[in-house]
Amino acid sequence: MRLARRGFILGGAALVSGCATAAARPVVTAAGQQVPPTIPVERPPEVITAQLNSTRPLDPRGSVRKELMDRALAALDIHEGKITQRDRMYLVDFQKFSGDERLYEVDLHGGAVTLMRTTHGRGSDPSHTGFATTFSNTPDSYMSSVGAYATAGAGHGPQQGPNVLLDGLEYTNNLARERAIIVHGADYADPAFLAREGKLGRSYGCFSVAHHDLPALRERMGEGRLLFAWA
Repeated sequence: MRLARRGFILGGAALVSGCATAAARPVVTAAGQQVPPTIPVERPPEVITAQLNSTRPLDPRGSVRKELMDRALAALDIHEGKITQRDRMYLVDFQKFSGDERLYEVDLHGGAVTLMRTTHGRGSDPSHTGFATTFSNTPDSYMSSVGAYATAGAGHGPQQGPNVLLDGLEYTNNLARERAIIVHGADYADPAFLAREGKLGRSYGCFSVAHHDLPALRERMGEGRLLFAWA
């Protein structure tokens, strides 16, 4: 219904605009007097603001599994003290194959979803099938951990280089800092590796992404945003 109304508004604006371009003719009264024509006023275009966008449905294309989206939205409220930025959030669907786009940036104002790829830990997929089957918070398990994380800003490590730091917020991932679980770029997450191997490589539990995705992701994740991983 909202779309229909928007179409009516925009269509009406176009109609008024079209009328304004026609030659305006004076009106002649019965007494032979000419009345100056009324010039239609063109309406300004509708401005889309964050406030308007907040009324639009999340993920209109249905890219994200419903259970994952519902759990992530619940986590926003549960961890509101740690999740201080509510403009966007990041979801990871570990039910999906590693070669699929399963890292989602969700625009919480406009509803749009941007899809990317990310890896899982080698301990979660010891046979390297491309599917993560087990998860752990144990140090040196090399497994991925599920649950809610808060992004903790840009970092830079001697081995992985530029990265995004993460704080685990639940018992399933609260050792993320101790385990050095971060978001970083990796050759085994690049498109060339996927094209050659048919799946991404495996991390030590980190959310590794393609090198070309990392700079924008690192800036946009920033600090205080939700990253929620589930299987």
